Amino acid sequence: MSGPVICERMTAQLDGDYVVFLIGMRINKPWLIHKWWPAASAMPRMLRELQSRPDSGLLNAEMWFSRTLILVQYWRSMEQLLAYAKDKQSEHLPAWRAFNKAVGTDGSVGIWHETYAIRSGGYENIYVNMPAFGLGRAGQLQPAKGKLASAAQRLQAVGEEPVR
Repeated sequence: MSGPVICERMTAQLDGDYVVFLIGMRINKPWLIHKWWPAASAMPRMLRELQSRPDSGLLNAEMWFSRTLILVQYWRSMEQLLAYAKDKQSEHLPAWRAFNKAVGTDGSVGIWHETYAIRSGGYENIYVNMPAFGLGRAGQLQPAKGKLASAAQRLQAVGEEPVR
């Protein structure tokens, strides 16, 4: 889902702390479709599930497909991300169990993730000639001018009242 291109310098702010979760897979043996397809198709199912639950804590997600698939997610809190990962009623645990049973450590498909707890005031961003994207879809976009014109100024301004 993509909106119109915003033809100016924009920055995004998100009130409070949040979590950035990077997750993906690497197709090491592309000819073994039966090994990687189940994991690849599980990711969109999990996203649909999360997006259908406004209280899940998922704020936004962006996904790219290639030999290495990558999904960037923005979460309201670490507790909500971990709760989803452990939820026995969610799409995640069955997909994780199926991966471990079908692939395990045979080398055909790699799975990875990185999790970052972002504290208010500990980030900055810029978007130029872009539709709302990433943190710009999870938070609130605003023009990157005045006290938000440079990376240093944006870092200093995070956590203050949004500039309008």
